[in-house]
Amino acid sequence: MRRVRPARTAPILASALAAIAIAPADAEDRPPNVVLIVADDLGYAELGCFGQKLIRTPVLDRLAQEGMRLTSFYSGSPVCASSRCTLMTGKHTGHAFIRSNGNPPGRELDHDRGIFPGQNPIPDAEVTIAELFRGLGYATGAIGKWGLGFEGSSGDPNRQGFDLFFGYLCQVHAHNHYPRFLWRNGEQVPLPGNDRGQTGAIHSQSKFTEEALRFVRDHRDGPFFLYLPFTIPHVSNQAPEEWVARYRGTLGDDPPWINDDPRGYTSHETPHAAYAAMVSYLDHEIGRILDEVDRLGLSDETIVLFSSDNGPTHGRVGGADSAFFHSAGPFRGLKGSVFEGGIRVPTIARWPGRIPAGSASDEPGYFPDVLPTLLDLVGASDQVPDDVDGLSLAPTLLGRPGGQQRHEFLYWEFPGYGGQQALRLGNWKGVRTDLIRRGDTTLQVYNLAADPGELHDVAGEHPELVARIEALMAEARVPSPLFPIPALDRPSPAADGR
Repeated sequence: MRRVRPARTAPILASALAAIAIAPADAEDRPPNVVLIVADDLGYAELGCFGQKLIRTPVLDRLAQEGMRLTSFYSGSPVCASSRCTLMTGKHTGHAFIRSNGNPPGRELDHDRGIFPGQNPIPDAEVTIAELFRGLGYATGAIGKWGLGFEGSSGDPNRQGFDLFFGYLCQVHAHNHYPRFLWRNGEQVPLPGNDRGQTGAIHSQSKFTEEALRFVRDHRDGPFFLYLPFTIPHVSNQAPEEWVARYRGTLGDDPPWINDDPRGYTSHETPHAAYAAMVSYLDHEIGRILDEVDRLGLSDETIVLFSSDNGPTHGRVGGADSAFFHSAGPFRGLKGSVFEGGIRVPTIARWPGRIPAGSASDEPGYFPDVLPTLLDLVGASDQVPDDVDGLSLAPTLLGRPGGQQRHEFLYWEFPGYGGQQALRLGNWKGVRTDLIRRGDTTLQVYNLAADPGELHDVAGEHPELVARIEALMAEARVPSPLFPIPALDRPSPAADGR
């Protein structure tokens, strides 16, 4: 059974904050607010501050100037649901309940009735970051895409610690940005003028921004924990026309992308312009929220953490074109891959006066670290459950790297896209890529310091390192009945005594 320390009350937390001097002596004696923003399928190099040359992202570039860029930060998984599970629970995919995308039985898609699969729900036994913050007296809100359980299930966000949920419960529903409805706390909110077409009256991102602004205003007296898992730039390739117009004709030859499958993503006449527009529109809407935080005088007492759930879209799915935009930067792989391009994500943290402005850190970290890091920053590190895999990156963020506890390794497993496994050990990285497709457990090894693009497998040169990584991979995981990987789940001959 999971062991969790009893939650403390907000007054006790405030006293703890004063004792460890996280806040200045003349500041209001209350814990800081937290705004956690997660883009959907945003590649490592799709922000100007991470090297993008074609797409304009002035808000997030400014956020980086005001805070810290984390240049070796990873998502929890190369796809949506499993990555979000690691974020919410602090467990990597060797222990997380959700380890890949997947839908529960009996939840068939029915557009006409407004029923979407909703993905496998996390169980009641899982303790989420929202439950922990709510136990500390925080107002908790999630606005955007959930992907960890359908309405009324054990994974419903209102049953996992969120006072407010507004958005898409199901990621299939989120494949169109002009939906007929969105969910608010178990109730469907109609969006008149939308029919899941290429355009509509109300873009979902505009509704997310409205709800986020309202949440910040309603809880200005704080503290609040606001989770913003926004749905762009995930395809369908849809942005308001005013944003597409800013790029149309500026990106060279931009032939139409036509989807002949009526059940799939919508077509677009200028897909490059539309994709760039989605990223810039996301940037702008984040700016509106940050401006409101500033207008209310909350910036200095609000921690902002921005990241992406996985790497950029592969191929030309939905008209996206990661090769054209160099979306993964120098890294190999895209969404669905445990190579760097599929899991290394652009990440920025800001807390004025605490996180050094204009700084950068190459300290390796990933989504399981978010839960212990944020709790540490608000003075509640003793509330971190005993069974999380993450470590607090607070010393790094606060400019005190000498006090940073370091991971022995970072771990990923993923039964999708052929079955994959990866482990980062210092600057070494072990990768397996055909665990299910071929039952192949051959380990590839890359030196990320010398070969960040993972082009040269040096496993044959380092047999002792191969053995070490293989042992750590076996140690890092327990089998999952919901997401089996037979090549890893079966006992070894040694374990059988043979």
